[in-house]
Amino acid sequence: MKRFLLIIPVLFFTNAAIASVPRNLLQKAATPEQLKEDLIPRDQWIKYPAYNNREGWNALTGSQKQNLIKHGEKYLDYKWKVVTATDYLEYERSGNRKIMEDPFGSNNLALSNLLFAELAEGKGRFMDQIINGVWHTCEMSSWSLSAHLPVQKSKRSLPDFHEEIIDLTSGDMGSFLSWAFYFMHDEWDKVNPIISQRVRYEIQKRILDPYMARSDYWWQAFQLRPGQVVNNWNPWCNANVLACFLLMEDDRDKLSNAVYKTMKSVDQFINYVKEDGACEEGPSYWGHAAGKLYDYLQLLSYATKDRVSIFNNSMIKNMGEYIARSYVGNGWVVNFADASAKWKGNPGLIFRYGTAVGSEMMKQFASYILEQQGKYTDVEGRDFFRTIENLASSQELQQTQPALPVATFTWYPETQFCYMKNDNGFFFAAKGGDNNESHNHNDVGTFSLYVNETPMLIDAGVGTYTRQTFSSERYSIWTMQSNYHNLPMINGIPEKFGSQYHAKDAVFNEKKHSFSLDISSAYDKDASVKKWMRTYTLMPDGGLNIEDAFQLNEIKNPNQLNFLTWGKPDISNPGNVRIEKNGSKVQLKYDAATFDAHVETITLDDPRLSNVWGAEIYRLSLTAKKNRLKGKYKFAINKF
Repeated sequence: MKRFLLIIPVLFFTNAAIASVPRNLLQKAATPEQLKEDLIPRDQWIKYPAYNNREGWNALTGSQKQNLIKHGEKYLDYKWKVVTATDYLEYERSGNRKIMEDPFGSNNLALSNLLFAELAEGKGRFMDQIINGVWHTCEMSSWSLSAHLPVQKSKRSLPDFHEEIIDLTSGDMGSFLSWAFYFMHDEWDKVNPIISQRVRYEIQKRILDPYMARSDYWWQAFQLRPGQVVNNWNPWCNANVLACFLLMEDDRDKLSNAVYKTMKSVDQFINYVKEDGACEEGPSYWGHAAGKLYDYLQLLSYATKDRVSIFNNSMIKNMGEYIARSYVGNGWVVNFADASAKWKGNPGLIFRYGTAVGSEMMKQFASYILEQQGKYTDVEGRDFFRTIENLASSQELQQTQPALPVATFTWYPETQFCYMKNDNGFFFAAKGGDNNESHNHNDVGTFSLYVNETPMLIDAGVGTYTRQTFSSERYSIWTMQSNYHNLPMINGIPEKFGSQYHAKDAVFNEKKHSFSLDISSAYDKDASVKKWMRTYTLMPDGGLNIEDAFQLNEIKNPNQLNFLTWGKPDISNPGNVRIEKNGSKVQLKYDAATFDAHVETITLDDPRLSNVWGAEIYRLSLTAKKNRLKGKYKFAINKF
């Protein structure tokens, strides 16, 4: 029997149990005065070789050298794309983001590949194109995405020259150009000193000055509103800002003030995350949430020679190990919220995080992912720091023994995520929580079931992001609605959005192999539900049993139990639904005297969904034949 793993030895949790006292781990690690003493000169903490140190770069790039050069050669004749005014305006006209993002992203990828090719080769062959790309980038009115610009005072998606917006991509570009400046400014000066001067000017204007002048960027979380989430934007943007200051700011007082301000901001993210460390945004966002927190903390640790470091905190370790524990197998992961069920991990990031927090699980998992992917690294888009850190850790990672986590149970008592596995090839995942989580879906109480590493009862994920996705229209999208998750419609009513709509009495029971919770509070008063206790029990060598014990205040419409499936359900035999996919077969047994079964085919015309599931998925609906104020529904899912 595989060992039992409990993240935190607590079986019961309600929303009221969240600690109200801020952790402020970073601010406790150093005062502003201590930080000023702890920060060391950049030439002492940057461990990478200078551009002209060919021996150093040959050692750093190792077996990746020719691969980096080859990728750069693809862009020697690249034609830099112009992002037009109407590309920006398209977001507010039609909701389409990609029209602006695609040419911008293409330019950024080209520039990144060219820079790493030149660093790897060192012959100046790529320099003119690097200068073209850098100059082209500096000439842009904004480095922010059209979808992120409506936070401007103008509320429009066309860049307003009166205001600088720091978002994910402007921060990325600021950080990237700061690293490019660090390595290349001497070479640029040989061509024309104005290149380096322009880069420094733009970073100062777009990143350094606005960050210190403003505390009202929403992601800084200095002015939190009731119910506001603090998501991956916080560590992502702050990691970029920190890199810009560490690489570009020469005044020690200004530097220490800026670094401390980032510490205060990142503390807001750490305070928001539950103590158990689960990523409520799902595995697809782990690299941007916990992963970007790691990048931030690693930069801070480097720049202070480990004097300001919180890697020994158990919560930071929990946040890292979440990604390993959420892995099902064969590329599939537990995908609550906007996360995709298919995941391609970054083994270098996972390995380095695991090294920092002392997690052999993460290091071995990273080696396993590397083995599955069959190659080490390409350039990580515009993320210079991750690419160079991956190169620096490559040899150690490749020497690590690969292994998957072996825990049979994983319970996150505060986030209310429950994973269970058995010896029959079943992997079960369910959640409680509330309906105002980051990248939220109305999905309190939902579950997913994988059999022999194949998703059978699924969470569809999310389609391509548009203006509608992050607007008041979000819950008009079917993927966000509880009636397209594995949940009941009570009295014909789905769950509601809002933090007040949450799970109650969430309990994981190790001995019974069960997870139970009352989901009645996830529905508004129109559902007229007093109690709806759902219990999942995964048999150690069998299947999954589901029981719903309910009490209604009144009867309005028939209850409808929905199950989203990858394979098409066969409902020809009443009381026994058969589902097959990729060689895995399960049957869902229900009381045919209690329910009528119906199958809806959901056509997937959005590539973000169809690339995962194919052309279709299905919704199995079991509608109650008789209305009752009180009762129990039972379902059993087994192999056949």
